[in-house]
Amino acid sequence: MSTANATLDDARLDETFAALANSTRRAILAQLANGEATVNDLAKPFDLTLPAISKHIKVLEHAGLITRGRRAQFRPCTIAAAPLAEVADWAERYRHIWDDRFDRMDNYVRTLQTANEERDTKND
Repeated sequence: MSTANATLDDARLDETFAALANSTRRAILAQLANGEATVNDLAKPFDLTLPAISKHIKVLEHAGLITRGRRAQFRPCTIAAAPLAEVADWAERYRHIWDDRFDRMDNYVRTLQTANEERDTKND
């Protein structure tokens, strides 16, 4: 991968992570995972004004996480999977770290269980 491509990929990931850093935007994406929705639909669960929801939608759209269609006077939002796939690919590079830690924790728990069983057997 060239340095220019790596820089572009890093910039895209930065923008995606920045958009995902806000809980309202994550909740909007969770709603959109169930299908397209209008701004009014997306605003219903929140105690926010429509302009505030629109700002969140613009951040998500700018990060490429959603797209806006055009149907008559409506502009329904839909989730865009590509940036989320890039985040998943990035996180996958670190899976081995968590797998190793979980394996060590599993071994530790087994050691504790064995020690407890041996202690209980001695006390009987």
